[in-house]
Amino acid sequence: MQPPIQEQIRNFIVENFLFGESNGLSESDSLLEKGIIDSTGVLELIAFIEETYGIKVEDEELSPENLDSILNVTDFILRKQLIADKQVGGKRLDF
Repeated sequence: MQPPIQEQIRNFIVENFLFGESNGLSESDSLLEKGIIDSTGVLELIAFIEETYGIKVEDEELSPENLDSILNVTDFILRKQLIADKQVGGKRLDF
């Protein structure tokens, strides 16, 4: 069984950008403002999201509201998965 999304995102950020030390990083901390990731880091995070969760991050979705904290990334992935779950055979279902 895979760990929850939030835990996977936290682990990825800690291992890839904080050298294995969480240093008090909270789920709501701004990754950009705290200097944890830069523009190249954002691209690495997007690649991880797309590869791990099988979702496509569109250009218009590249915003702090979606990608600037562990909570924002987690919520973004959950929203994308919900949208994907509502689509069957390329047709959108309304619930």
